[in-house]
Amino acid sequence: MRERLMRSTSALEGAHLNHAVIGANAVAYWVGLKDEGSIRNTPNVDILLDREDWNVARPALERVGFVFATPIFRPAVFLDGADGKVRQAVRLWFAGDTLSLTSEPLPPVTDALLVRPYRIVTLSRLIRMKLSAWRTIDRVHLQDMTRVGVLDSTWPERFPEPLAERLREILADPDG
Repeated sequence: MRERLMRSTSALEGAHLNHAVIGANAVAYWVGLKDEGSIRNTPNVDILLDREDWNVARPALERVGFVFATPIFRPAVFLDGADGKVRQAVRLWFAGDTLSLTSEPLPPVTDALLVRPYRIVTLSRLIRMKLSAWRTIDRVHLQDMTRVGVLDSTWPERFPEPLAERLREILADPDG
């Protein structure tokens, strides 16, 4: 997985594309700053990109061995080689798109930090994305960040309702 993350982000960096690692790898980064032993493995890579960069991103990823696998753009899925598995894919999400009818739009790519050797969504945006999507995996990620001390009681005030209430729920019972 780590190699897949590095290869895909290096390809986008090499093409001079703004991007941000999101999803479980972003959570792993922030959790790892507090406790590397609490990082969860994830087989896929989620990357946020501007839609207008698609025509440059696709060939950049294909040059390093990824195979475009979906004719739709939510998300764009790249298998790791011709025999790659969807569960182990690189998924490109586009800024401004939504994960569901009820979630907020994904943030701009500019809400990212260069953390060498790749760019990662800011902590505040990551938390907001997780609170907005509110799927089981998002709640688990928020629990992980709470257990290691990335999130604390000062965070809910940074978000509007109902996101603040969702975060208070996680903080009250980080073990679910």
